[in-house]
Order: sequence, then structure tokens, then C-alpha cells
Amino acid sequence: MNEPISRFPLQWPTGWKRTPYGLRKYGQFKRDGRDLPVTDGVGRVLAELERLGVAEHDVVVSTNVRTRMDGLPRSGEPKPVDPGACVYWKKTDKDPTRCMAVDRYTEVADNLAAIAATLEAMRAIERHGGAAILDRAFTGFAALPAPAAGQRDWWTVLGLQPDATAEQIRDAHKRMRSTLHPDRPGSGDEARMAELNVARDRGLEGVGQ
Repeated sequence: MNEPISRFPLQWPTGWKRTPYGLRKYGQFKRDGRDLPVTDGVGRVLAELERLGVAEHDVVVSTNVRTRMDGLPRSGEPKPVDPGACVYWKKTDKDPTRCMAVDRYTEVADNLAAIAATLEAMRAIERHGGAAILDRAFTGFAALPAPAAGQRDWWTVLGLQPDATAEQIRDAHKRMRSTLHPDRPGSGDEARMAELNVARDRGLEGVGQ
């Protein structure tokens, strides 16, 4: 895949709504009766996409879990504040990039497993003779263009890490606002103040605030 899509930290697709923090649920996806590891969630996604004819090298798994050398999320990493997961893929070079994102659950592995389960359900449409319907359905998962080149990530603007908490985001915004506010004599910066406000809003949206 040629698009510059971030594997870590999470690149949530443009236009997709986030699940507020307080509405996220514990997942019920298990392996041998135990909680699902991240690598198992990834494996389920890759297996379902392979059944749809998508090669692993045409898949990007994007989460807030640090990656291994092969670019896939590691197991055993600390639980991120934002457990959202997004998968981007292309079946052929001529196809648009598709994406599917879930943040309904409190664990990254469960959100990945939910993506895999959704792909499996959609694949059932094809098994029952609805190939055209499946193609039409996947049209709705075309990834929108990423933010414009040069636009900084919210955590960079605020001087934070991607897994910053809501409290850290608000504190950083308050601290920087005091020096950038346009009404401050001699040091106000209207453009940077606007960027700072957008960064705060995006950061809080990411943690469901």
C-alpha cells in the first residue's frame, strides 16, 4: 500500500465518529476461554481479508499499540488510553483504499476482533450470491483523504504523547493558551491559537471526552 498511513499511533479515519469513553464496553471475544491477545485480533483481521482476496502486504493495521519489526501491533504492550483500531486495505492498485474502524470496546484486541467479525459477516453476502451487493457495500468503506500535508498531529501541537489523558490535554492547552492568546500584548498569535484549540478538540475526541 502506497498511502502514508500511520501504523502507530492510531490514524482514525476522517469522518468516522468516535465512541465516548464512558460508553465503551468490555468485549466478549476470547481465545481458549481467556482474554484475546492483540496478535490474535490482528490474525483474525488478516485471515478475513485474505479470504476476500487481500494480501497481507496491502493491509495496514493502525492502533495505539507499538509495532513489531513487521509493522503489526505487539502483544504485551501497556494498554493505551485510546483502544481504537482501524484497518486500511486495497485489493488491487486500481482500487481505492478501504477502511474499517471500531472503538466500541475497551481493549484493542476486541476492537480488532470486531472488525474481523464484521468482515466475516460481509463475506457471507458473497457466499450467498451477492457479489454485486458486497461490492456496493464496500464502497461505503472508502477511506477519505488524510489531513493536508504539513498539518501537525494534535499531540505534537500540545507537546504531548499520542496516549495522553484528557487531563494532560487540558493542562497543556491551558498552559500554552496563556502565551498564545491573541489578546496577550506582544506575544499573541491568532493562527497558532486556532491550531492549539483544534489540537485540544481532536485530542479530547480521541479519548472520548
